[in-house]
Amino acid sequence: MESSNAALLEEYGMSHSEALRNEIVLKNLGLVRACALSLRNTFIKYGDVDDVVNEGVIALMDAIESFDPTKGAKFETYASLKIRGAIIDYVRRQDWVPRPVRKFARDLDKANSILYNQYNRAPTNAELAEYLGMSEDKLLKGMADASNTVTLSFEELLYEDNFEGSPSADEGSDSRLLRQELREVTAKAIASLKEKERQVITLYYYKSMKYSDIAKVIGVSESRVCQINTKAMLALKAALEPYIKGSSPEKEEQS
Repeated sequence: MESSNAALLEEYGMSHSEALRNEIVLKNLGLVRACALSLRNTFIKYGDVDDVVNEGVIALMDAIESFDPTKGAKFETYASLKIRGAIIDYVRRQDWVPRPVRKFARDLDKANSILYNQYNRAPTNAELAEYLGMSEDKLLKGMADASNTVTLSFEELLYEDNFEGSPSADEGSDSRLLRQELREVTAKAIASLKEKERQVITLYYYKSMKYSDIAKVIGVSESRVCQINTKAMLALKAALEPYIKGSSPEKEEQS
């Protein structure tokens, strides 16, 4: 599709024909649907898929207008980042999540980050519950309820990094090294997850499966899948955030 897009985009850059733009949109509707599908667990209980796809199409049209082939990035890469960002923004704007769930998710994220840095590892549920002053049962229920919110927060972190740092021909060596380091940190963080956490993350991101379908595959309840997903997302975010935000203690020591 890339070569087809390249020719059409080059022609559109000269003509700005509405008919040609619509043709490019039609050729890339699958990309919009794929982005919406990959994020559906963040909105499926609250939002309409068609509304989310419409937001993605608007972002695709914007990508067609703003894409600069001289930067060296593939159109599909550039457009998918624009589309995912637009969907994340749309879901966040809808404010579907009840206030107590949002507050719990913020408190949980903060507690996980503090304990992760303190122990240099993902904290256990018992450690999180003690820090938050609640029983493990209450913690687990909250983790199940907050799964979508925690996932969206993690997606925002990834989107912020990837969109601002899209591959380009003039990317400096420092940026390339940082991107390589981030990939290595990501791989290490995923490898450090427990087996079921890795399994849920794999089915969620690489198979684009719903929580209910993941539950059937791994033989647990949907609520348990949400708990596992929340724990995995928190661990990955705590591991990646210092690198994405450029505040890694290791970097500071080396500077």
